[in-house]
This record gives sequence, C-alpha cells and structure tokens, in this order.
Amino acid sequence: MKELLGTGVALVTPFNEDKSVDFEGLERLVNFQIENGINYLVVLGTTGEPATLTAEEKEQVKNTIIKVNNGRLPLVLGIGGNNTAAVVNEVQTTDLSAFTAILSVSPYYNKPSQEGIYQHFKAIAEASSKPIIIYNVPGRTGKNIEATTVIRLANDFKNIVAVKEAAGDIVQAMRLIQHKPKDFMVISGDDMIALPMVLAGGAGVISVIGQGLPKDFSEMIQQGLSGNVNEAYKLHYKVMDSIDYIFEEGNPAGIKALLSKINICSLNVRLPLVKASDLLQQKINKYIDIY
Repeated sequence: MKELLGTGVALVTPFNEDKSVDFEGLERLVNFQIENGINYLVVLGTTGEPATLTAEEKEQVKNTIIKVNNGRLPLVLGIGGNNTAAVVNEVQTTDLSAFTAILSVSPYYNKPSQEGIYQHFKAIAEASSKPIIIYNVPGRTGKNIEATTVIRLANDFKNIVAVKEAAGDIVQAMRLIQHKPKDFMVISGDDMIALPMVLAGGAGVISVIGQGLPKDFSEMIQQGLSGNVNEAYKLHYKVMDSIDYIFEEGNPAGIKALLSKINICSLNVRLPLVKASDLLQQKINKYIDIY
C-alpha cells in the first residue's frame, strides 16, 4: 500500500453562511492539497463533519472530490459507525471504485470489549472489497483499541492494511510498530507526534493541519521518512504552534479558521459545533501573517 505512505489529509467540508455545502470552497481545498505535495486525500473522515451531513450531501461531497481530484491522488473513504451491520451494509452497497482504501473508526459510544472490537472489524474485513485502515481515536470513541487487538486483526485479515493511531500515546504507537506484520502500516492520527512516530518506523500521517499548511507539513513527513532528522524537526517546530491553535476549540473549527485566513473556505461549521471564537481567529491570523 505505497499509496498510503506519507501525508494524507482529512478534508473539511466547507460551508456557506447559510450552512449549505460550499462546493467551490471544496474544489479550492482539493486543488490546494494536490498543488502542495499532499500524498492522498481522506474523504468524509471525522474532520469532514459527516455526522451532520445528509446522505445526499455526502454523495455530493464525495462526487465533487472525485471529479476535482481526477485521479491525481489516491482517495480514502471514511465508512464507520457503532452499528456493525449498518457499516457492513454501507461497505457492500457503496461504489468504492474511485477509492484506494476505507478508513473505519472504532465503534463509539457503545464501548465494546476488545473482543467486540475485533469482531466488528472482522465483519467489515469479510465484507470489503477494498483495503481497510482501522481508526483508533479513543478521545472520541471512549474506548482504546489495544495494540494486541490491532496486531491480531492485522495478522488475521490481509485486507486490514493499516491503523490510523490517534490515541496520542507514543508508547502504544511504538508497540504497534514493534509487533506489526512486515507490510502493515502504522499511520499517525495525531499531528503533534506524527514526526516522532515516523522516525520510530511509522508510515506517515493522516493530518488535520496538513490541509492548512500542506507544503511544509508534507515536506516534514518526507524528511522524516528519509531519515533526515534535523531537517524534519526544523519544519516540525515551524508548524508546531499552529497545531495547538487549531485544536484549541475543537476540530474542525480551528482548521476552518486557518483555511478562512488563507482564503480557501469560510470558518462555518454545523451545530452542535460552533465556529472559532474571535480570539482564536486573531491568534491564527497573527500566526499566518508572520509564518
């Protein structure tokens, strides 16, 4: 899965002032990634606010990205949930021809046991014609996928090819890298520790800040993958404050504030999320002005 090596970005869904989807902003966003060194795009991940999009809007967002991308970068589609049967049905009934892989989040709210998590991803793996990236984000789901469970899944199902590891736990990430099958990919889901994970043997990142600062962030990851530690860390410290800022009031409010500053799209989000405060927007604007 060399297509998933490097920097992927979890695209936002831009909204107009009336909270309708801003398809022109989405087109600008996709082209901005492609023109600035991003390696692949994640469609309808958490950052894209799929929880507040209608089924029709999801199709429109998906089709817009496919059309604008025009085969230039690999695409990954977010398909996940806490109803295993519903996720399996979506995997089986969705046209996945334009996508390299599926990103599937661990079941949220239900808080299943490790065996329940294993059986959930087993069912998805058996249903999917495409490779699967497990998404571990316990801060959102309420339940960590332990390294032993990920490794068990990786060994048992050849189409489970990677994990997006967003527990924020570098030790857990290192245990995954230590024990993973040879071709299995450990992808950072945490922008702040993406470089340390890469230097420890990770395969890259699925990033949020990457879509706002794509050139430097993707170059940082490439330098890390090449073992150029000093060059990579120079870029890490250059972008580091921006990572704090974009998560200060939650995701994607922060990254949309940054994208607003650089004229990609507005800072609008949909309830129950609210847009970035004036104070945060000022911090981000100042940061970009001197960047």
